[in-house]
Amino acid sequence: MRKGLLIILSGPSGVGKGTVRRYIMDNFNLEFSYSISMTTRPIREKEVDGVDYYFVSQEEFQRNIDEGNFLEWEEFVGNRYGTPKDKVEELRNKGKNVLLEIEVNGATEVMNKVNDDRVVSIFLMPPNLQALENRIRRRKTESEEVIRSRLEKGKKEMKMSDRYEYVVLNDDVSRASQEIVDIIKARIKRK
Repeated sequence: MRKGLLIILSGPSGVGKGTVRRYIMDNFNLEFSYSISMTTRPIREKEVDGVDYYFVSQEEFQRNIDEGNFLEWEEFVGNRYGTPKDKVEELRNKGKNVLLEIEVNGATEVMNKVNDDRVVSIFLMPPNLQALENRIRRRKTESEEVIRSRLEKGKKEMKMSDRYEYVVLNDDVSRASQEIVDIIKARIKRK
């Protein structure tokens, strides 16, 4: 059995990574497995351990760091989040194509750690900075300070798109999703 692809879908905050991922997973039969992250944050109502996240203690998370079992990890608002390497490799070894929807720093870390020809890195690009700002503002979830910070970070991240194998313009969710599916199908067929 051929090892599955590791598909890295990345881009700045607000570019529509989650929307594109859901569209692809809902509308195309590519037998994707979505990578489930590990976190130290408390489980929320209606979340399921092992489905939404692997919910673990600070000690267990630290043990995974010490054992080198994260493709990437970071701390955000006092909680840790990471991509467990053993879970991803288990799926890939079963021939599953594993999709990581991940921010740019984490994607860079994964691309530096996983060095095989079955990795596909895709940067989702907004049409322009104004479109990115509009998307972030439509959420109505962040303060003006956070919006400005996300936009500054987004500008820097867009300059890093040349580190990725593919850059896909997200000017239309269905069109961008189809382009990503075409890239993945072509890579699946590659020997």
